[in-house]
Amino acid sequence: MKAKETNGKGVKIIPLGGLEQIGMNITAFEYEDSIIVVDCGLSFPEDDMLGIDLVIPDVTYLMNNIDKVKGFVITHAHEDHIGGLPYVLKNINVPIYATKLTIGIIENKLKEHNLLKNTKRKVIKYGQSINLGCFRIEFIRTNHSIADAAALAIYSPAGIIVHTGDFKVDYTPVFGSTIDLQRFAEIGKKGVLALMCDSTNVERPGYTMSERTVGKTFENIFAENTKHRIIVATFASNVDRVQQVINSAVKYNRKVVIEGRSMVNIISTASELGYINMPDNVLIDIEQMKNYSDEQLVLITTGSQGEAMAALSRMAASIHKKVTIKPGDTVIFSSTPIPGNEKPVSKVINELSMKGAKVVFQDTHVSGHACQEEIKLIYALTKPQYAIPVHGEYRHLMKHAEIAESLGIPKDNIRILSTGDVLEVSEEKAAVVGKVPAQGILVDGLGVGDVGNIVLRDRQHLAENGLLIVVVTLEKYSNQILSGPDIVSRGFVYVRESETLMDDAREVVNNALDKCIDRNVTDWGKIKMEIKDSLSDYLWKKTKRNPMILPIIMEV
Repeated sequence: MKAKETNGKGVKIIPLGGLEQIGMNITAFEYEDSIIVVDCGLSFPEDDMLGIDLVIPDVTYLMNNIDKVKGFVITHAHEDHIGGLPYVLKNINVPIYATKLTIGIIENKLKEHNLLKNTKRKVIKYGQSINLGCFRIEFIRTNHSIADAAALAIYSPAGIIVHTGDFKVDYTPVFGSTIDLQRFAEIGKKGVLALMCDSTNVERPGYTMSERTVGKTFENIFAENTKHRIIVATFASNVDRVQQVINSAVKYNRKVVIEGRSMVNIISTASELGYINMPDNVLIDIEQMKNYSDEQLVLITTGSQGEAMAALSRMAASIHKKVTIKPGDTVIFSSTPIPGNEKPVSKVINELSMKGAKVVFQDTHVSGHACQEEIKLIYALTKPQYAIPVHGEYRHLMKHAEIAESLGIPKDNIRILSTGDVLEVSEEKAAVVGKVPAQGILVDGLGVGDVGNIVLRDRQHLAENGLLIVVVTLEKYSNQILSGPDIVSRGFVYVRESETLMDDAREVVNNALDKCIDRNVTDWGKIKMEIKDSLSDYLWKKTKRNPMILPIIMEV
């Protein structure tokens, strides 16, 4: 569209997650009274989020503008792009548009959360467009580590925005066709206002290897280990990887067992929808394993990231009900550790090795994300006016900006956004015009958002320094001490070996109470503060520690 037709009005791009982090991807696009939302993922907690299970996006902005929100458009079915849906749909019930396998996997999730009946879903084919408000969205075929991934061309009155989703360029994919580079080029010819491109692997030069290269490695491992049971750990969602394990199993006459809840769910959905080809009688139930010898079996399992409750970790720790690791087992790790997961992964590898298993992780994985040359290819084809790097930590976004600049995009036209920024883009300019809340909402058990920064700070405090509870009983009206002070310690010191410290602490509390009585202080809040302050000063002097102190006053 020409600038004169848009009255210089821009389209607003509002990332609500997925920037400065890997995970929780969700971006809103707004023009006048239409909002569409691309992806709705979750992320896993940082190390300092004690006891938190997952983090979901803060969609306050969407709730406040609910009448404008037309739908969720999903690029592919990974947790960091669909995991937030069951939580968010409860407040924002709008239709979901995605490709066939993606919808299939989302439906599994909705079933678990009893949301299937109330949620509209529509399967979109590649090349098909949908109209949502004043946006038209076209799905473009891409390759990724899960089948049916799509990039989006978002046609808005202000211009075309291309969002790559997670992608790589694979000329020999295991399932389906190669990425539709021709379509990217055709859209590039029309004129692309902004390109939002995946930055996950932007620090790696060259090209990402084809998924098929892993198949060759599997062939070799199967050929070398004809006498042993083989266990392959990979991401549940990597349907093509599972397909390649099955291909090798068929070739070497092995039966396949699929273990791990998420793996079973996704693989059954994928086979129902025709994304996995498997001869009859190859798949057996875990209960039937005992009818076969080791060299006739392959297990495909979850837990390649060392997650404590996943199937492989339970096998390694000898707490799996059905599978015991024994000397001679060959375990293949078909993934690389997500940054931050290196320790749990090496722990599982050590545990498996101690049980006599042979662990293989060389050349058994390729990434699902584009390296530098593939990113450059997308820029060359789409020739965007503006570059908006997405899907990455700050260092990835910075590196991406460097590459965009080296391709001739003016520095002023490369926008590195923070989560919650509102970027207004038109042919004339791109500027951040505001901020919306986008902190991320913490999920702990069944509680969504009831744990915030203050609770986390307390948990951190308790975890580092422990807790002291001081109990005193005062007489009503006169405030004389009737019993106590009793001090209960949890996670601070081992009481039996620190009796003098505890006796002295009691003395400190007594003195604090006497002070209050002498000064006729009757306000319990003030008495508690006095106890807290004097006790924490004393303990810091004695132990250089700062436990949380909870004074409890009862009156009789």
